[in-house]
Amino acid sequence: MVIGKVSKAFGSFSVLNDVSLEIKKGEFFSLLGPSGCGKTTLLRIIAGFETPDEGAVLFDGADVLPFPPNKRQANTVFQNYALFPHLTVFENVAFPLRIKKRPRQEVNTRVGEYLRLVQLEAHSEKKPSQLSGGQKQRVAIARALINEPKVLLLDEPLSALDAKLRGQLLIELDQLHDKVGITFIYVTHDQQEALSVSDRIAVMNAGDVLQVGTPHEIYESPAGEFVAKFIGETNLFDGKVLSSVRLPLANNETEYMVELAIDGLGTIKVTTVDEFSPGQTVSFTIRPEKILISTEKPATRREDINQFQGVVDEPVYSGFQTKFYVKTASGVLLRVMKQHAVYSDEGPDIVWKDNVFLSWSANDGYIVGLKNEAGS
Repeated sequence: MVIGKVSKAFGSFSVLNDVSLEIKKGEFFSLLGPSGCGKTTLLRIIAGFETPDEGAVLFDGADVLPFPPNKRQANTVFQNYALFPHLTVFENVAFPLRIKKRPRQEVNTRVGEYLRLVQLEAHSEKKPSQLSGGQKQRVAIARALINEPKVLLLDEPLSALDAKLRGQLLIELDQLHDKVGITFIYVTHDQQEALSVSDRIAVMNAGDVLQVGTPHEIYESPAGEFVAKFIGETNLFDGKVLSSVRLPLANNETEYMVELAIDGLGTIKVTTVDEFSPGQTVSFTIRPEKILISTEKPATRREDINQFQGVVDEPVYSGFQTKFYVKTASGVLLRVMKQHAVYSDEGPDIVWKDNVFLSWSANDGYIVGLKNEAGS
């Protein structure tokens, strides 16, 4: 599927700005961004429920914009399920086949197959009011899939469910995608959902696509400050380039060791594949889980390790991990995550007001990009 230079405005408000994407056949592709970023509008344009002001939507090279939703070989699963309350689970799933006047035996066979696929064969005679939220969502998915579309569009399908059920259904949805093998386009504002199931993600904000990449690329190599802050948690600073030294690597590749001056932290080192010049101002990010925290000074003498001291300003215990807010002597606050991999019957080994040492490798930080004169 190709989305080519799609723009859409409602009155004077621009919702999509010249958006272009290429989505591979069979891919689990997520549109991720905050409320109002344009992701649902883009999904509705793909489905045929909205018409763009400009652009094209191509399925297998053919523009589908002239066709109504039922002619596009794309079915949509909505957030509110959109089930028929007076019909049983069986008849809700069978409805698309009934509309096409398929033979009774074919309807019975195929509905049975799809109910087994979503693990609802034991609930076929129930009405939607007798189902849980997760079961209703499975019915909606089965009904959307029974037409055997080329593309399944999912508009925040899990947002109405509680967190634990959402996590369970997310795994089931990923497994279902593997079984049916068609293209899934998934709209969500939940970063963890997108990172968990997507082959690739398009991060959107204010009608623009800011970055397209795998979950690993989006998380580890964000294309800008918004992506760095929106995907997970991070520590983000402005830094001035002091020096940049070329580090030749194998296979004729090149890396640079860059020294940055960051207010409140001093000099830090970071490796990058991009070349920067002394005097340039950049955005630097370091993820909380990349920072090591200890009450004892690290023994390492490696030159690529950044080390700082601070005081635990606030520890937030979450069972499997603790998030520490650590304040340096100059007042800079760093977020640090520590995983609890070993059982402790004496409680956390680092507590409020402890003096601690923080360290991270130059390879674990990342320069997000240059700052312009306006500071953005």
